[in-house]
Amino acid sequence: MKKRILAFAGSTSSTSINKKLATFAAENLSKTEFDVADLRDYTMPIYSEDEENENGFPSNAEKFSSLLDKYDGFILSLAEHNGSYAAAFKNIFDWSSRINVKVFRNKPLLLMATSPGARGGQSVLQDGMSKFPHLGAESIVSFSLPSFGDNFKEGKIIDEDLLKQLQTAVKNFEESLS
Repeated sequence: MKKRILAFAGSTSSTSINKKLATFAAENLSKTEFDVADLRDYTMPIYSEDEENENGFPSNAEKFSSLLDKYDGFILSLAEHNGSYAAAFKNIFDWSSRINVKVFRNKPLLLMATSPGARGGQSVLQDGMSKFPHLGAESIVSFSLPSFGDNFKEGKIIDEDLLKQLQTAVKNFEESLS
C-alpha cells in the first residue's frame, strides 16, 4: 500500500507562496501519494482557555485534527510574519495540540519556508525545527527557498541548485516514511 502525505502551508492567504512551495514539493514525490489542504477551510475562534472551557473544541479544530490522523507524514511550508508563525497557523496548532499534543502524530515532516526576502523564512523555520519535535514530528527534513519571486516561476523552482536541494529534501523525507 502506497504511503500518503498531507501538504499544506502555515498560511491562510489565498495567494500563499508557501502553499505553492508545499504543493510543488509534494509534486516531486516519486512513490508517495499526497493531498493538499488549505487552512482557510478551518477557520476557528482565537484559542483561549476560557473559550475552550465555555464552548469546547470548535468543529473545525476537530476536523483538522482528525484529518492529520489519516496520513503517514506531512509537508508543511511556514509563512513568516514578523519573524514568527502566521497567527492563523499558530491558532490552528494551539487548538489542535489541545485535542492531541502530538499534532504531527509521531510521523515524518518535511518542514519548509519561503519568503520574498533573501533569508527565505529562516527565523520561522528555526522555530519549527526546535518546537515541532515536541508536537510529534518524528523526523524533520528542512528546506528554505529564498527570494521566492526570483526563484519560483510558473509553478516551479527555476534555480537549478535550489531545485536540487529541494529534490534531495523530498527524497530524504520520502525515505523517512518507510
